[in-house]
Amino acid sequence: MLSAGPAQPFPISRFFHPVRFPAFLVLALWSCLPAAAFGFAFDDVAKAAEQLAAQPWKKPGAGLPKELESLSYEHYRDIRFKPDNALWRGAKLPFELTFFHQGFRYDQPVKISEASEQAVTELKFDPAQFDYGNNRIEADKVAGLGYAGFRVNFQMNGKGKEEVMSFLGASYFRALGKDQYAGLSARGLAVDTGLPSGEEFPRFVEFWIERPAATTARELVIYGLLDSRRMAGAYRFVLKPGAETVVEVKARLYLREAVGKFGVAPLTSMFFFGENQRPGGDDYRPEVHDSDGLLLHAANDEWIWRPLQNPKRLLVTSFATANPLGFGLMQRDREFARYEDLDLRYDRRPSAWVEPKGSWGPGRVELVQIPSPDESNDNIVAYWVPDTMPAPKQPWDVEYRILWQKEADTRPPHSWVTQSRRGHGAFRTADANVGMILDFDGPALRKLPADAKVEGVISNDANVEILRRHVYRNDATGGWRMALELRRIDGGKPAELRAFLRMDNNPVSETWSYILPPD
Repeated sequence: MLSAGPAQPFPISRFFHPVRFPAFLVLALWSCLPAAAFGFAFDDVAKAAEQLAAQPWKKPGAGLPKELESLSYEHYRDIRFKPDNALWRGAKLPFELTFFHQGFRYDQPVKISEASEQAVTELKFDPAQFDYGNNRIEADKVAGLGYAGFRVNFQMNGKGKEEVMSFLGASYFRALGKDQYAGLSARGLAVDTGLPSGEEFPRFVEFWIERPAATTARELVIYGLLDSRRMAGAYRFVLKPGAETVVEVKARLYLREAVGKFGVAPLTSMFFFGENQRPGGDDYRPEVHDSDGLLLHAANDEWIWRPLQNPKRLLVTSFATANPLGFGLMQRDREFARYEDLDLRYDRRPSAWVEPKGSWGPGRVELVQIPSPDESNDNIVAYWVPDTMPAPKQPWDVEYRILWQKEADTRPPHSWVTQSRRGHGAFRTADANVGMILDFDGPALRKLPADAKVEGVISNDANVEILRRHVYRNDATGGWRMALELRRIDGGKPAELRAFLRMDNNPVSETWSYILPPD
């Protein structure tokens, strides 16, 4: 299914290095659990979410002092939590927590508590825990505020404890594996994303973090209470740091009223330009993106790869699939030479692969691509949408896990697309036709002889005509290349193409699925 709508009324911006998110979010703060509880568990948060959804939503007011509200991005970054004040540092536990200060776009406090078998203890904000850098902010101006979010630190790269997960802004969170550089984010939920009516951004209003039971603990459990105008939800996150950090997610949602759609396991990333879309101006870098494609593993075992783009207009596409086996926003280009950026290290940005648990039923994986004038905007969103929305006040459960990958990104077992280049070669008279070069590689292709009869299977919609096609071995890589030349019938409308490699009537590659956006 393909649709293109009006331009997004606002960009999804990356305001702060730990977690990037749109910043016009004023949602309710809620706290309804007792100060002490024995054996705190997911059901406690689910009960709080149910009670919250049964009440009218209350829009919170802005409560930041002017000194914090008017902070610039640079001045906000200059406020840092003092490492020596990290929670659990004195206990020498494997995990530590540090906290984000309110300010800049992060105007709403989040209640954060430590949960153990003995008690639930709220972690109170204290300005003495922070170094305010060059900011001149009087302590009495910030007394009584709360935390904006928190960061989880763990020793993974041999350099002391470093960030492995953080929550900051709306329902955004992010995790990192070994030798990874912060890139894309996940969210608790996406509501009405890409619809003309505008997006609603639920917010985690309270967290409970289980104190690790031992110095050898390798997992951390985090509970979150989600709230927005039309829904509330309970979440349980199990963080498992490693070379491939895993976050197990369990959620129970309650709608206050009907929504147009909600997106499960949403991922948010950035694509400015890449091999299929040349940069404008004089940027020396060949590519700039946190992710370069959407990968989908459908229930029928088909693997589909859709390269990302930075379109001129909002572009929303989807893949109908019941009970998907997995989907994710992937960073397949891992060579430094693809980016040549020593500061931002796009070659080290993680991929995020979502693996559903249980039966998700009929639905679709949706991809939203938003025009962006630069790399400061998170302009890519992907999530799964159930065909049937739950009735208001009725519980709706979902479970999945997110794998934050780098060295061992999820790929199909046979072969996959390594690059999708758009353009023509030398000795070519300029015309309106479109040239595409697709390279495939993988075990199924590497074992084939050079004269193997590999066939390129191509399908397209009525708005595009395939003029020429050629499939041949790539002697430089050992893979196979498909060269296409095509003509779009109406340049003002999108066109869709699909292609894969076949031999002896059997697929030997994933399916390349591409959208030519309107001019």
